[in-house]
Amino acid sequence: MIPYLPYQRKPFLNFCLEFFHFPILLVPFGREKRSNTEIQPDGGCKLRETDLADELFGQPGKTALPAGVRVATARQGGVTITRVEIAREGLARPRGRYVTLEVPSVSLLDERDSAVIEAAAAELRPLLPPEGPVLVLGVGNRRVTADALGPRTVQKVFVTMGPRTVPVQGIRPVAAVAPGVSAATGLSLQQLAGALVRELRPAALLCVDSLCSAEPERLGRTLQFSDTGLHPAQPDHSRHLDAARLGVPVLAAGIPTLMQAEEGRDLVVTPRDLDGVIAHGAALLGAAINRALQPKLSVAQLCWLVG
Repeated sequence: MIPYLPYQRKPFLNFCLEFFHFPILLVPFGREKRSNTEIQPDGGCKLRETDLADELFGQPGKTALPAGVRVATARQGGVTITRVEIAREGLARPRGRYVTLEVPSVSLLDERDSAVIEAAAAELRPLLPPEGPVLVLGVGNRRVTADALGPRTVQKVFVTMGPRTVPVQGIRPVAAVAPGVSAATGLSLQQLAGALVRELRPAALLCVDSLCSAEPERLGRTLQFSDTGLHPAQPDHSRHLDAARLGVPVLAAGIPTLMQAEEGRDLVVTPRDLDGVIAHGAALLGAAINRALQPKLSVAQLCWLVG
């Protein structure tokens, strides 16, 4: 229940953001509004309110690319693909590869849109280890719509591991779990992810999470994959997961569902059809993940197996 009195709302919302995991709001309520772009001493630009690498480095004409950053854009059918490669540390994002795919609104797409799924799977597959089991982690709070993408996506993942599962040649071992939030479990995401990795010993961890964008037209219209781990903007946030912490490659996948409004410090913007973005986006991401992990199965076969 949201407090009625105005002076009580801001502390309540800050409490929800801190304890119910909303890292996609990168500037907390009540903080002074800052400009989108900050020029760093090394010449790089830092967009404080976005999780999308191509908004940081892939906007031609706005800022010169810093040394060690390469950006390439291609178009495949109705999908615009931007690949950002960061070759050194000390920039606004960790070193690694980032791929964003701009598509029609995901609320209009689902697991039947094979062209988009194939394009997304083709970009995700090179980021994954060529073989070995993969653990898919659905990060977020399933009770908060804008943060429910991760938990909803793992429900669409084709799980092939289990105590009674017989290994099948050509089928990659995959497990999927939505660990919940610390307010419900009493454990941080880092603790839960570490325990799961130690028990399962996967070849890679793939985290699915809701993202933040600095551009409203990209909400619910962009997919991003990266091989750098899960890196919210706050350096001490409990959602930070990477290979250095867990000892296995950590990939991240997500769709932007939220941005901070320019009209007021206490306002955020979500897509008009947020429920559709989460439902269809989870189905689309799940299908792309399945196709990337199980290349010997078609999209139709995987959709049938997942049900």
